[in-house]
Amino acid sequence: MSLFPPSARNRSRSAFLAALVLFTTLAVAQPAMAHSVLVSSDPAKDSSIASPPAAVTLVFNEPLDRGFTELAVLGPDGSSHWEGGAPVVTGEKLSAPLRPLGAAGIYTVKYRVVSADGHPVSGSVPFTLTTAGAGTAAAEPVVRTETAVAAPATDDAMPVWPWIAGAVLIAIAGAFVARLIAKP
Repeated sequence: MSLFPPSARNRSRSAFLAALVLFTTLAVAQPAMAHSVLVSSDPAKDSSIASPPAAVTLVFNEPLDRGFTELAVLGPDGSSHWEGGAPVVTGEKLSAPLRPLGAAGIYTVKYRVVSADGHPVSGSVPFTLTTAGAGTAAAEPVVRTETAVAAPATDDAMPVWPWIAGAVLIAIAGAFVARLIAKP
């Protein structure tokens, strides 16, 4: 003899099963990989500097994928290039040497990187040169990374087995709930 009528027992079983499925799904799931985010830069974003830097460095919140990384430093005219060599990825850092800067004004570091999860992220970092330098712009932009000196790749990809296990558990729980609901 049960304390609960059959319909109440089925509802409590269904609620327990739903809670069990939710708990299992959350316990097995791993956090989603996020895109890379720019943490800091040298020169700093929106800074004013009197002497031209020899290089630019961008620091992200996670190691970058070495492939398909681009970096350009545009002068105050918006089209002249001032990068002095190919950008280099070292872990979470992207850097590139600069040619001696020219006219005073706002320079813009434009970047495009690939996150560890494979998604492209782009942005820009403006800084102001307050005292003109004696440099001249590059004739051809240099935007591809040099992979020979880049940091070794790490395999931080999420494994597939938690997704498969979660899907199997949800399918089993769904079949169980459907069976409970289908009983008279």
